[in-house]
Amino acid sequence: MKINDINRVNGINKGYQQQVDFRKENKLASKKDEVQISSEAQEMLESSRAESSERAERVKELKHAVQTGTYHVEAGKLAEKLLPFFKK
Repeated sequence: MKINDINRVNGINKGYQQQVDFRKENKLASKKDEVQISSEAQEMLESSRAESSERAERVKELKHAVQTGTYHVEAGKLAEKLLPFFKK
């Protein structure tokens, strides 16, 4: 009785090699991913860009007010916004 029969191992390797070859062929033939952005999404992107320029201007104004010491915090409005977080 032979323990290390070479033909048995080769038979297993051939099957494995066929699987590897099949996977390589499928990878080469597979399509690439593609993304399509709808016109509505493109419009939303453009509007957000316009708003971001307005927001940048507002942030610039606020920074200037803080630096010059003219920024005023309304305590009542601040308390109203914080209150829901403390009611939990």
